Amino acid sequence: MNNTLTTEKRNPSLPAVEEAPGLIPLVDITEDKDAYTLVAEMPGVTRQNLEILLENHELTIIGRRNLAAPEGAEFLVRESKPHHFRRVFELDPAVDSARIEARMDQGVLTLILPKTEQVKPRKIAVS
Repeated sequence: MNNTLTTEKRNPSLPAVEEAPGLIPLVDITEDKDAYTLVAEMPGVTRQNLEILLENHELTIIGRRNLAAPEGAEFLVRESKPHHFRRVFELDPAVDSARIEARMDQGVLTLILPKTEQVKPRKIAVS
């Protein structure tokens, strides 16, 4: 089966992420008989600063990292930048988009992309 989940797409019609061009988050993608699992590393991104869009079999992940100084403090040295993350994937038509699940934990996004029942392996009884 052609697995298009790993194909990165660039959609010029989507709005740019703020003023920064954005970093490409590192991802791991695995597949089992029931689903694809996509794990993306976006250090410093919180759930509130994460956007996941799905349009025309394209999955877009946008994470904004805002690194403000603590209240009442100012930076003397600042090597960390408030980078933004962005990545677009073309989904395999076998993905059941209505059942996609997402969770964010300590800057790691995990997406569970279930397969439709029609493409799952099954045993056929012989009569």
